[in-house]
Amino acid sequence: MIETVAVNERLTLDDYEAVVHLTEAVRSLRTEALSLVPPLNGRTIWMVNSTARGGGVAEMMPRMITILRELGVRVEWVVIGSDNPDFFTLTKRLHNLIHGSGDPDLTADDRAVYDAVSRENADALRSRVRPGDLLVMHDPQPLGSGHLLRRELDVRTVFRCHIGLDESSPQTRAAWGFLKPYASSYDHAVFTAPEYIPDFLAGRTGIIRPAIDPLGHKNRDLLVPRLTGTLCSARLVVEQHPVVRTKYAEVATRLAPDGRFLPADDGGGIGLLFRPVVTQISRWDRLKGFKPLLDAFVRLKQRVDGVPATEAADRHRRRLRLVRLVLAGPDPAAVADDPEAREVLEELVTTYQALSPALQADVALVSLPMSVRKNNELIVNALQRCSSVVVQNSLREGFGLTVTEAMWKRAALLGSRACGIRQQIRDGVDGRLIHDPEDPEEIAAHLDALLENPGKRIELGQNAQRRVRDEFLVFTQVRNWLTTLAECVERWGESPIR
Repeated sequence: MIETVAVNERLTLDDYEAVVHLTEAVRSLRTEALSLVPPLNGRTIWMVNSTARGGGVAEMMPRMITILRELGVRVEWVVIGSDNPDFFTLTKRLHNLIHGSGDPDLTADDRAVYDAVSRENADALRSRVRPGDLLVMHDPQPLGSGHLLRRELDVRTVFRCHIGLDESSPQTRAAWGFLKPYASSYDHAVFTAPEYIPDFLAGRTGIIRPAIDPLGHKNRDLLVPRLTGTLCSARLVVEQHPVVRTKYAEVATRLAPDGRFLPADDGGGIGLLFRPVVTQISRWDRLKGFKPLLDAFVRLKQRVDGVPATEAADRHRRRLRLVRLVLAGPDPAAVADDPEAREVLEELVTTYQALSPALQADVALVSLPMSVRKNNELIVNALQRCSSVVVQNSLREGFGLTVTEAMWKRAALLGSRACGIRQQIRDGVDGRLIHDPEDPEEIAAHLDALLENPGKRIELGQNAQRRVRDEFLVFTQVRNWLTTLAECVERWGESPIR
């Protein structure tokens, strides 16, 4: 089951070059492409993953592909699939095991499921691939299909793994032991951090960090009318005055005390634009640390009575009384390759319903619509820009583009010390880092300190945006991919191409 994903991005490199703080990056990319693109002429680069929406891989792909095409590279994006639900349950287990979590007992039946679906997708892709092409298989889901095509066709394969853990455990060893027969046949592998590379791939692996599109709907500047219009269209705020844009066909919904998800502006809304807001936006995943963050927010609220009676403290006490927590993630039904999402959200629903009515009013569990990518990205953009503090409390994180996105918006960041996050946030410079993402008291203390010091939040946000501009924009990512692919062709030697 193979689906071709249409990429219809309208912005060109000229549009980026016209933005003063992006000009130099675009010019540098164009110059380097003059020598890197010719070896790829006549070949198709196949980008293969398991979903066209939801998660960082799907979000990075459209802009990266558009820029590669504009530079003269022939690129196609396809998504694998299967009617067998056991396949995505298995690959989710592998995802968690690579992050050091879950039952490491993988069976012969698991391998039989993986092999059968890999064969099914390899056969579907075979008719499209031609000699001389390069296949880039993203994460474990399509890894087996690429292994088969590499053995059976005159193609070269690159394994792009976006996940990893900077330590060895029974879980990681089980996952990589399961995947080794497939990954070992690849010509090259790409990881996000050196710490993630398994021993058997050492010596033929490169590092490419994920990146964001600075002019994409999720990251572009939003003037106040567009910001408020987006919030009204998504029904995240109560529309107090007429706005130009109409309501989205699918709107953001918020958990109500009775267990239903209702439009988020019901009952007066969350308080965006008016209250201090702490926000985490992620896929519904236990490794994202939603539950400890919710517990920490409860502890934060309990700190109100401990604030001393001074004029400055009175202001902070008011902040703590007014602050609200937004835990937001995609509608679980819209993310086909993550069967665990609904279960995780249901666990959070149970925790929420055990809170007092006052705390329920200050906590918003928000499900974000996914059917229209542009709308979803604008909603995330607006939510991050409305937040006093953006949190990424991941127990494990391959990289964490939600961190990068918030840094670009000059948000004050509080992140865990998961490897992907600490690659981005320098503690005390670009944000703050939590030592233990499962310790509600520590998280609450960091939130308290950030909320109390608006000047520090501004300083951290300014440094964060500068770091993203220098390290984590799409132009750097594309240049690294061109270098990697050109080197693969160079090592390959002469091969027949179309």
